[in-house]
Amino acid sequence: MSVPDTRARILAAAEQLFTEHGFEATSLRLITGAAKGKLAAVNYHFGSKEALIQEVFKSRLTRLNEARLTELDRLEAAAKGAPLKPRQIVEAFFGVALKMAADTEGGGRTFMRLLGRTYTEPAAFIRNFLGEEHEAVISRFKKALFASLPDVAHAEILWRFHFMLGAMAYAISGADALHIVDTVDLPESDAEALTARLMSFLIGGLRAPLREVRAAKKLRDCKAA
Repeated sequence: MSVPDTRARILAAAEQLFTEHGFEATSLRLITGAAKGKLAAVNYHFGSKEALIQEVFKSRLTRLNEARLTELDRLEAAAKGAPLKPRQIVEAFFGVALKMAADTEGGGRTFMRLLGRTYTEPAAFIRNFLGEEHEAVISRFKKALFASLPDVAHAEILWRFHFMLGAMAYAISGADALHIVDTVDLPESDAEALTARLMSFLIGGLRAPLREVRAAKKLRDCKAA
């Protein structure tokens, strides 16, 4: 194999195996075996397992975040300074990710399943790396959400965004988890149907009233008085 081909095969094998088995359970020997390469090739091309993991994320994550920002730029330019609607912001951030997750031929689906997995079992260095990669795009989208929902506390928006990330990660991680809900006969869902269901859920959650927290705060204030 040529040098570029060896590197590409290692990346593809690592992405698939990390998705299937997790980061800890996937050894470099397993990766090189799947890539039909030698163990020394990982050290030659990447230097370490941690560097390999970062490289698996970097190129696709860069494209994903660039696509998100491009869509947000387009929407803000069309709005001419007016705040965007919450639905537009949610669709720009999560809709772009769901489109990548629907790509079964170019590897987008495998990558998004892997990204979803990192939200539930992140190693410290992966969490730090993803935080740095997401910093600019998250900052832009937070600002847009704050302007779009001026009557909602910023902390509440951040909590809801956190929950939305979790819902997306769960949805794209695969359908096996749905078997837990054994009392409901859930129909199969194609990519388009999944997107429609998830977007409706995310937008509803973002805009839902928070009566319970307000009631609890009022009760605490009364007791304090």
